Formats: sequence, C-alpha cells, structure tokens
Amino acid sequence: MLRKLIHILFLPCSKATMLMEKRNANAISPKEDWQLSMHLKICKWCRAYEEKLKILDDILKRKLSRKEKTEINEADIQDFKNKVLEKLDI
Repeated sequence: MLRKLIHILFLPCSKATMLMEKRNANAISPKEDWQLSMHLKICKWCRAYEEKLKILDDILKRKLSRKEKTEINEADIQDFKNKVLEKLDI
C-alpha cells in the first residue's frame, strides 16, 4: 500500500523509465533527477531496468566506437518485427 502511494506521489514506473532513457540521451533537470532517484530507491523493477539499460548502452557505444558499417535492410527489419510479435504471441 505504501509503495503504491509513493509511486503515485513521486513518479509512476512509466515516467521513471522514460526519464532513464532521457537521461541517457541528454541531461535531465535536477527535479527530474531527484524524482527518479527517489523512485529507484523504492522500485526494484525500475532498478533492474536501469541496470539492463546501462548494459545495452555500453554495448551500443562499443559497437559505434568501432565504426563498423552495418547495413540493415527492410527484410531484416521485418524479420525482427515478426520475431517480436511471435514472442508476444500477437
């Protein structure tokens, strides 16, 4: 009950994940940073999401630093979409 109330008062998970993504892209305001840090102290799911986000971000940065030319064609994109939809069972 208390955790639900804190989620409502401080920050819902949907907003917290958006702020994590925004923080990776560029700086967030001090207020948003405080709200996010308070949310992360009480929400184990968002802390886990943040850890995974950091891992993925590191992988992408390493990949981009190698400056490999990777071509992605429409067939690859559609294949990826189909696999995601299949896993979601839609």
